[in-house]
Amino acid sequence: MTVFLIGTILLTVPFYDRFIRPIAKKVLNNSHGLTPLQRIGVGLVLSVLSMVAAALIEMKRLSFARSHGFLDNPSAKMPMSVFWLVPQFFFVGSGEAFMYMGQLDFFLRECPKGMKTMSTGLFLSTLSLGFFFSSLLVTIVNNVTGPNKPWIADNLNRGRLYDFYWLLAMLSAINVVIYLACAKWYVYKEKRLAKEGIELEEIDASTFHA
Repeated sequence: MTVFLIGTILLTVPFYDRFIRPIAKKVLNNSHGLTPLQRIGVGLVLSVLSMVAAALIEMKRLSFARSHGFLDNPSAKMPMSVFWLVPQFFFVGSGEAFMYMGQLDFFLRECPKGMKTMSTGLFLSTLSLGFFFSSLLVTIVNNVTGPNKPWIADNLNRGRLYDFYWLLAMLSAINVVIYLACAKWYVYKEKRLAKEGIELEEIDASTFHA
């Protein structure tokens, strides 16, 4: 499945440059196509879809396990193709590609000149924080659900992994809403400088006439 994940990331970048970017230039009247924040937003939406797909596929897998009597035999081979997992890895890979492109472009554009070399470090720090909080979330879920009805059980056929995926989808959706509010509030450095330039010109003109 790692092949599908990496392959999707590698294919999404040229697909964006070849097809999505020209369309976005015309529709949004923006020479850059999608702005960095818009690309990050697309990636976050795709992450929600990946968790929804994962939950639905896990429910489908459990139905196969019940119908074939494999609930207490997790190592048994079920008549279900591994390619059922492709949709969720497709959404994850394409979402990561959009977020990577958006974050790197955002840091390089918006950071001051003296901090541009730190932009890659800032980008990687978001990934490390994500891994840390994902481990913390798994620990919290295991402690809350308890040993009686664990969501993430040793025998996944007796667990409720789909509920964990639904939880991730819900948290990701909340994250999208918060992100959209912050992105709408944010003003790009280019626009801020242009606005300041207009104000300075007006001040210079008024001083000259005085």
